[in-house]
Amino acid sequence: MRVVVAGLMGAVALGGCIPQVAGPDAPQRPVPHAPVRPAPAAPVPASGNVPPPPDAPIVRGEMIRYTTSPCFGACPVYTVTVRPDGSATFEGQRFTAFSGVRDFRVTPAQYEAFLRRLAPYRPRSGTLRYAPGEPGCGQAATDMPSVEVQWDGKAGHRGLSFYFGCDRARNRAMADALGSAPDLLPIASMIGARP
Repeated sequence: MRVVVAGLMGAVALGGCIPQVAGPDAPQRPVPHAPVRPAPAAPVPASGNVPPPPDAPIVRGEMIRYTTSPCFGACPVYTVTVRPDGSATFEGQRFTAFSGVRDFRVTPAQYEAFLRRLAPYRPRSGTLRYAPGEPGCGQAATDMPSVEVQWDGKAGHRGLSFYFGCDRARNRAMADALGSAPDLLPIASMIGARP
């Protein structure tokens, strides 16, 4: 019985990570087409604002910070910051191939692709939270990672905190877009192999 329980726990631990970057020999993940926004009645943001509609404008010239959180398993924990001038920083914290801070460059096309992938989920103001106990997270799978995205620029600060276990069927398009956004940056070798 202990062997069966241990096997199941191992499968859960390794399966809890949200794939964020394809391995160097893996085929590229398909780009999600038009992301589907959550229903307007879905999550009430922490700051009281409402999520932007599907045709949310793309705000250029912002610094974007993307931070992953731990999960029950070996999910990579890192922060990547991308600036419109092409400068970028990776900070590997846990379960990454590179630990510590490393500067790198992104092309204008990479910055634009990253910006566009995340744009539909950028709040018009304040911060949106999708987390257990919040209105937009009625059913939540346990032990999943989260991602926090912050946009900073002339328009001020915007933030999105998304727990990948929140209403997985309803939030699938958002989870796919947020989880695949780092695939658009040259950081696969810094993140390294994942379970």
